[in-house]
Amino acid sequence: MAHTFHISKSDRHLKWDNSLPPVATVPSGSTLTFDLLDGGHNQFSATSTTADLLSFNFTLADPAHGPIYVDTAEPGDVLRIEFVDLKPARYGWTAIFPSAVGFGLLHDEFPTPKLHIWDLETHREDGYTVFKPGIHIPINPFLGVVGLAREESGEWSTIPPYDTGGNIDCKHITVGSVLFLPVKVRGALFSCGDGHAAQGDGEVCGTAIETPMHVTVRLTVEKGMRWVESPHYVTSHKHTANLVRGGGKGEYAALGIDADLREASRKALRGLINWLVAEKGLTREESYILCSVAADLKIVEAVDMPHFGVACSLPLSVFVGPPYV
Repeated sequence: MAHTFHISKSDRHLKWDNSLPPVATVPSGSTLTFDLLDGGHNQFSATSTTADLLSFNFTLADPAHGPIYVDTAEPGDVLRIEFVDLKPARYGWTAIFPSAVGFGLLHDEFPTPKLHIWDLETHREDGYTVFKPGIHIPINPFLGVVGLAREESGEWSTIPPYDTGGNIDCKHITVGSVLFLPVKVRGALFSCGDGHAAQGDGEVCGTAIETPMHVTVRLTVEKGMRWVESPHYVTSHKHTANLVRGGGKGEYAALGIDADLREASRKALRGLINWLVAEKGLTREESYILCSVAADLKIVEAVDMPHFGVACSLPLSVFVGPPYV
């Protein structure tokens, strides 16, 4: 018999800690629904402005909802997470935080903060949101934070990713996808959060289209999958098809070359921003935000040392009308 459980917005924590008491205990194979705060702890609303960035409390960032104790899960097992449904709220936001915060791949080059509020409702059925007239961003919901408790005792930040998951920010794990995480403690202690309506690979300005989200997942304990020592995933057929369709008009990309992988990434991103400003007439801040929600960082060369090659590519299909096409 299938079991369904609901986890509310109040069932959340701000640190990974294997001593946290579970908010629910469920059998393997259970389906759970979650009402999630966004990655900013719902500190912004649909009417927020850039001025509100100055009062943002970073200690509340990336709440994880849970933890969930899964019966029969033991260290050495793997937890299979199936993403059944992911429904964003009516709005979302993307932020360039003040450079003093040190957040974002080019934080030192963007001293002026900016908050962009997205309407996720008007064109929900059409599958996109409008950045500005002539630029549409496909909505592809996923969770930034999906993880299990770490083996080590104590408190661990929810902001970075770990081998047990956490803030992995992987845009490819959408509805219909399956994520596999290695279990390190009895019961697995599953938590999730940080809903995103869209994101480019890299989340380069530090934020995606952040949004509260209603989530349905199925949790199943797998035995004998010893090769899973870090997050592994299988994408859905629909996600793969969306990627192919999204690239139907091709991409524009800039390459960054450097002996340091992060600096190569910064050069690639800087190059794409420069193109957006020069050829599309966007401001630097608009370009940075657009890259964060729609452009992908890709390692294109990793063996011809001493230099790495990184591409920052943007699907040209986001440009749908004048003055951009």
